[in-house]
Amino acid sequence: MASQTSPSRSQDSSAPQFSHDGITSVDSPVTANDLLLGAYDPTRLHPLAQLGDQLDYLVLDDDKVSDLPGAGTAIPSRGWSDDLCYGTGTMYLSGLAVGGIWGMNEGARRPLAVSNARLRINSVLNSVTRRGTFIGNSAGVLALVYNGINSSIDSYRGKHDTAGSMAAGALTGALYKATAGVKPALVAATLISGLAGIWSYVKRSV
Repeated sequence: MASQTSPSRSQDSSAPQFSHDGITSVDSPVTANDLLLGAYDPTRLHPLAQLGDQLDYLVLDDDKVSDLPGAGTAIPSRGWSDDLCYGTGTMYLSGLAVGGIWGMNEGARRPLAVSNARLRINSVLNSVTRRGTFIGNSAGVLALVYNGINSSIDSYRGKHDTAGSMAAGALTGALYKATAGVKPALVAATLISGLAGIWSYVKRSV
């Protein structure tokens, strides 16, 4: 039994351990205090730590802008999904802000049967939630449809310009007010087409 246990003890005592200077040693093993105090470099524990500059890193194309002719404006685009996400989110938040200001003004000026601070606060909150959600949702839907149509037009024509943006705005406005009749649809198409043209011109001019 003694002969069987002695080799195992000798193997345990001769097992290499990491030292403070990175060289294996038995006398001065690395303790938890060394790791906490930063006295030992934990990267030396990794088997690939000695590769140096030989590692190949993945090259991600997240920052690659769109190479579509005319897409190089003041606000670079990385593709239709980028325009769809950022455009819709920006318009939704802007609509919430505008609707909130409108609702706050409306609730503060609304006449009340009894002059009471609690009733006035309730009136302001009701107006803010009603106007804010309406304007925010409407702006978000318009931006979603506009960016989808605009990206489809640019992909079909092979370029991005003001004419394509105005056409996308006209189609968006016509679809938005299609159920209200011909005249409201034409008014909305003209309005959104003009706003899209102005926005496209400003982006290209800045």
